[in-house]
Amino acid sequence: MSVSPSAGDDRLIAAALTVLNGDPTASMAQIAAAAGVGRATLHRHFATRDDLVLAIGARSLERWEGSLRAEGTLELVGTDDADAHRAALDGLLRRYVQDAGDFRFAMDNPEIERHPALGETVLRLCALETELLASAQRVGVLRDDLPAVWIDHVLFGLLRSGLDAQRYGDVAPRDIPDLVVRTFFAAVGR
Repeated sequence: MSVSPSAGDDRLIAAALTVLNGDPTASMAQIAAAAGVGRATLHRHFATRDDLVLAIGARSLERWEGSLRAEGTLELVGTDDADAHRAALDGLLRRYVQDAGDFRFAMDNPEIERHPALGETVLRLCALETELLASAQRVGVLRDDLPAVWIDHVLFGLLRSGLDAQRYGDVAPRDIPDLVVRTFFAAVGR
């Protein structure tokens, strides 16, 4: 799936993403106000709220997949290099923390499920992550007494926690990547 928004679309998507991550029920008028444009301008770019949600979902999933595929992370699946698996997971978690605000929409928004292509992409990305985690279990980097799919849920729980800690000012943003990585490996590492 690939959506190539214009620069104006991208700015509107970014504003909408921020608004909808904070309030999934926000109206087009609220989104337009946050973007600093009128409703008519927003509607010229996205005729309906559903069109906007589809564009945000596509952007969120592209960012999620880009983070997952960066630096050859998925090429480790099935290999025997434990150090490479650990380093790849460390890098992946740090990329996810950096991009979590962008793909939180895909993780948390039930509207994604209404769009078959987006829902299928979510399932495909979760399956790829689970394969990577299972591979890390096999080489002894992660605990093997937990289902890999559960470890995937733990990972996303930590990302949500990082976003919440940042939103409430509980943790300095610069500290969140280290906290997520340390907590992840303390909880599910071997």
